[in-house]
Amino acid sequence: MYTTDQYEGMLAETVTIQGHNGDTINAYYARPTGAGPFPGMVLIHHMPGWDEWYRESTRKFAHHGYASISPNLYFRAGHGTVDDVTAKVRSAGGVADDQVVGDVVGAMQFLRSLPNSNGKIGVFGTCSGGRHTFLTVCRAKGFDAAVECWGGGVAAAKEDLTPQRPVAPIDYTKDLCCPLIGIFGNDDKNPTPDQVNRHEEELKKAGKTYEFHRYDGAGHGFFYYDRPSYRQEQAVDSWKKIFPFLEKHLKG
Repeated sequence: MYTTDQYEGMLAETVTIQGHNGDTINAYYARPTGAGPFPGMVLIHHMPGWDEWYRESTRKFAHHGYASISPNLYFRAGHGTVDDVTAKVRSAGGVADDQVVGDVVGAMQFLRSLPNSNGKIGVFGTCSGGRHTFLTVCRAKGFDAAVECWGGGVAAAKEDLTPQRPVAPIDYTKDLCCPLIGIFGNDDKNPTPDQVNRHEEELKKAGKTYEFHRYDGAGHGFFYYDRPSYRQEQAVDSWKKIFPFLEKHLKG
C-alpha cells in the first residue's frame, strides 16, 4: 500500500543479457532503488513490437516493487523504428517459439542473479506476449507466477500452426510450473470466448492453480490507452486483480 511519506526511487535503462543459445540481446530494465530484496518480473512484449507501452509497463512494475525486465525478442531482426522492425518480423512469420522461450529464460536468469533478488520471478505478457507467457511457464521451470493477458493462439487449431509455432501452447498445459492469472475481453476474436473456455477446461483437468477474469464490453488490447481498443474501467479493474495476485505469489 502506497503512503505519502514513503521513500521512492527507480533506475531504468537499456541493458544487454544472454538470450537463447547464449546470444547477446538488449532489454529494458527498471528496478526500485534500495536494498530490497525485490521479486522480479519479466515482461514479454506483443507483436506491435518492443515499444513504448512495454517500457512504461516495465517501469510500472518497478514502481510496485519489482525488479523488471523486458527483453527485445526482435533483436536479431536488426534495428530501426519499432514499426519497421516489427514489419520485418511479421513478414518472416514471427519469431520461433524456441527462441522466445530461450530469451525469456535468459531474462529470468538475469533477474535471479541480482544480489538484491528475493529469488521469486513472475512473467507478464499481452497478445502474442500472453501466448508466449503461457508457453514459457509450461516449457521452462523457474517461474513463480504468470500473468497471461488475452493470449492469442494459446488454443490454436492445427491448421493455424506454423514452423515458427509448431505446437499450440494449450497442449503443454499439464506442464504449467506456477500459478496463473488470465485477463480476457469477452468481445475478443483472438482468443475467442470459446477458446478461453477450452483453455480453462484444460487447466481444470490438469489440476492447476489459476484464476481467470473475463470482461464484457472489452475486446483485444483493452489495456492500450493509445488505441481505440482501450477500455478504461475494465483495464483499471484488471490491474487491481494482477497486483494482489503477484503480491501473494512473489512477495509473500
